[in-house]
Amino acid sequence: MEQIQLENLYVNGEYRGQSDIGKLMHDFNCTQAADMNFELMAERTRYLKENPKGVQEMCKMMEDMRKESLKEVAKRMLADGMLTLEKIAEYAGLPLDEVKKLKAERTA
Repeated sequence: MEQIQLENLYVNGEYRGQSDIGKLMHDFNCTQAADMNFELMAERTRYLKENPKGVQEMCKMMEDMRKESLKEVAKRMLADGMLTLEKIAEYAGLPLDEVKKLKAERTA
């Protein structure tokens, strides 16, 4: 059961009623803007999925998140201390220089 917290209000993310909350939960799970109830969310979805500039923004955001996740994995490997920097770079898919920089930041 998925729940979303809004200022101490919990909502079942699977709820699909005719209330505004039910319609919003529907929109959160929509993949097509044309199927959404709320026009503001539909407009933003259209921009991020259909407009070339919006698609480019979304791709950059996703790439940034991916890189940040890889850095977090590398930081955990560094903290473990069991692998060489080269192995961490290989396993995390990061350049060796980036792993060295993360290690320097960790010990600073």
